[in-house]
Amino acid sequence: MKIVVIGGTGLIGSKLVNQLTRSGHEALAASPNSGVNTITGEGLDAALAGAEVVVDVANSPSFEDRAVLEFFETSGRNLLAAEARAGVRHHVALSVVGTDRLQESGYFRGKQAQERLIRAAGIPYTIVHSTQFFEFLGGIVQSAGDAAAVRLSPAAIQPISSDDVATFMHDVALAAPVNGVVEIAGPDRLRLSDLVGQFLQVKRDPRTVVADPAARYFGALLDDSTLVPGAGARIGASRIDAWLSRQAPA
Repeated sequence: MKIVVIGGTGLIGSKLVNQLTRSGHEALAASPNSGVNTITGEGLDAALAGAEVVVDVANSPSFEDRAVLEFFETSGRNLLAAEARAGVRHHVALSVVGTDRLQESGYFRGKQAQERLIRAAGIPYTIVHSTQFFEFLGGIVQSAGDAAAVRLSPAAIQPISSDDVATFMHDVALAAPVNGVVEIAGPDRLRLSDLVGQFLQVKRDPRTVVADPAARYFGALLDDSTLVPGAGARIGASRIDAWLSRQAPA
């Protein structure tokens, strides 16, 4: 089966392409680097010819509010129109647990717009809501820190490894569309501020973490339900402690 992975050269996409190929499928890694651009439409029709499934794991290159919204709306419209022309039978998209609860954030308003386009397109679909990847901890630090401290909410978080995300995306791509949302998460639930404190300690970063319930997460306030999945989520196997132990500088 031909499966096109939009964003197929990125962190999740490259792992997913490898897994699909090992499963015996024709997996095409589609990205601007490979001549497929969902913003301009370049190469889309050729890439999707003969494809039964499209998996969209692409992300906006900018987190600025207007740029994020324009990326997800433009990319979504172009991709879904090309899928309709190609007769694609299953659209799979990677999104974020709590997207509907994080609408103070411009980034998550962009993700919500992407999801609305998918639901309205008429193509059978599955939206995968993932908790934050282990590998995104550095980005969280960068967004909330200065030279002396990192100020973060003590809200609950249940992070997941990129390997487990790719495995779940592989399984969803090969299954029937659910025309709804599947949630995925890691096995460990922690406080965001505590987790980042552990990460900084492993990285030998001397900054302190200030646990502040009023601290915003990419522009949004958090509570203990915002970043964690509901009942019935699919849970990955990778533990955060094992991943953290591999992050120490050489």
